[in-house]
Amino acid sequence: MDTIAYSLTSVPPAQRVAGVARLGCDWNGGRTRLRRLYQDGSAKIRMPAVSADPLEAVLINTAGGLTGGDRLAWEVDVGAGASATITTQACEKIYRAASDRAEVRVQLTVGEDGHIAWLPQETIVFDRSAFARSLDVELATGAEALILEATVFGRLAMGERASQGHFHDRWRVRQDGALVHAEEFRIGPDIAATLNRPAAAGGAVAVATLLMVSPRAEALLEPARGIVGGQGGVSFWSVRKSGKLLARLFAEDGYQLRKRLVPLVELLNGRAGLPKLWSL
Repeated sequence: MDTIAYSLTSVPPAQRVAGVARLGCDWNGGRTRLRRLYQDGSAKIRMPAVSADPLEAVLINTAGGLTGGDRLAWEVDVGAGASATITTQACEKIYRAASDRAEVRVQLTVGEDGHIAWLPQETIVFDRSAFARSLDVELATGAEALILEATVFGRLAMGERASQGHFHDRWRVRQDGALVHAEEFRIGPDIAATLNRPAAAGGAVAVATLLMVSPRAEALLEPARGIVGGQGGVSFWSVRKSGKLLARLFAEDGYQLRKRLVPLVELLNGRAGLPKLWSL
């Protein structure tokens, strides 16, 4: 019987996600209006109501998730006096990686007296995944920002848990060129063991960090603490003639985490409130 020889070199490389999307908006004619929209690859942006103020934009990864070697970049430029709320169509899923890692790069720029609310839905981390995200924020004088990243290490209701893997989240927030917040969250390779430590998450698998840079931040400190309760902590600092409120939350699963996040976002995001796509 004839045999057929197979060569691994003839196997086509795995298809990878590659996407870049950019959005710009300005204050014009009494409200925030879209100035620029660029989309490439799997990164898409939709606006449910272009006449809404603040402008609300929805980020979409048409690939449905990320794995090793995938790359996404989101860039948002909010002009002076303008206001925008950015969310995602669904939870981003980070799947098992055979090699390399998935990477997401976020760049947010806000002009004088502008406001941005970066409120993506949760990132769901699967077992043996590898992921790195960088978030860089540049705020001008008087600009305000509300920034959230929530992560769920495994969907317990479906019998899934992220036991092994690598996860890295890097934040840099500057106002008038001065660094006002730096964040380096890194966990792995033994994710489950780290989360089980009392000084880490005490066995919780859902965690979130919410940062607010605004002159209004100090007045919202005690109401925010009332919402978070014993499932985390909230602190305040004075920075650059403004204020910085930082909340960290943990919960036994994604549902319990969102039950805390929903009223907290409604409190801190002012009249813009909760993104329309958020729901329990």
